[in-house]
Amino acid sequence: MRAELSAPLAAILEAYTRYLAAERGLAAATVTAYTADVASLLDHLGRLAGGASPENLDGLTLAVLRSWLAKQRTTGSKRASMGRRAAAGKSFSAWAQRTGLLADDVGARLTSPRPDKTLPSVLRVDQAAAMLTSRVPADAGGADPDPMQLRDQAVLELLYASGIRVSELTGLDIADVDRRRRVLRVLGKGSKERVVPFGLPADAALGAWLERGRGELRSAHSGQALFLGSRGGRMDPRAVRTLVHARSAAVDGAPELAPHGLRHTAATHLLEGGADLRTVQELLGHASLATTQIYTHISSDRLAAVYRQAHPRA
Repeated sequence: MRAELSAPLAAILEAYTRYLAAERGLAAATVTAYTADVASLLDHLGRLAGGASPENLDGLTLAVLRSWLAKQRTTGSKRASMGRRAAAGKSFSAWAQRTGLLADDVGARLTSPRPDKTLPSVLRVDQAAAMLTSRVPADAGGADPDPMQLRDQAVLELLYASGIRVSELTGLDIADVDRRRRVLRVLGKGSKERVVPFGLPADAALGAWLERGRGELRSAHSGQALFLGSRGGRMDPRAVRTLVHARSAAVDGAPELAPHGLRHTAATHLLEGGADLRTVQELLGHASLATTQIYTHISSDRLAAVYRQAHPRA
């Protein structure tokens, strides 16, 4: 898409990309998504102008933004994607106005589609336990287990124990783990750092990986990465997704799960265990408490059970 833009618009897009990464400090995946969305918007602007990519943003109006989103909707984009595209358009418009590329912030009055109110799939406590214990590495005849098995077990235990994002997990270095205090130093969205605790099973799995597994996969380009891939480099998020999907699929009755599903599961189980919403917000690294509140809906069964137990007329 970017190759079809005029040289001036391509330069504007490059400047906006640098702004997202350097000034706003957004995650690489978010920068990529926003850049692709704005490239699509600029391509749409050119098509409305007769097919030739314009040399500036003078033709960008609120009507153009709305027609771009309408086109996305007709091609089957989901509400979540539509919301992200609307946010990208608003962010780009505000930046263009501040930098003098637009006279007015034309996206200020753009409304974002409301996301579908679907609750994330989560594992029950027994299902989570089954997933984590289904292939626990064990010594066979005194021989050490396969290092990949040790790594996979540590990855799963840590994801469930801490509720961190997959990008945060694969970005961990050895120095980010304090096993004495059982906490992780995590760099989250917007380069915000937080400290997240983890439990004894995760610590045991981490210890086995560090002491008997990581050295077997380490190579000259491993650096200080906590989790390594089969070739010795930092573990790829795609490998984590494959692992979580395969292990959750092996549990009878469990929903299809991605790494974010383990994050949802950890948050839900924390709330069901009595943790308050503000603490869960801090653990998950949510900027807004409203984001964390989705998990209160998942715990409606617990709410009903407490009501039946506590209310005299239940």
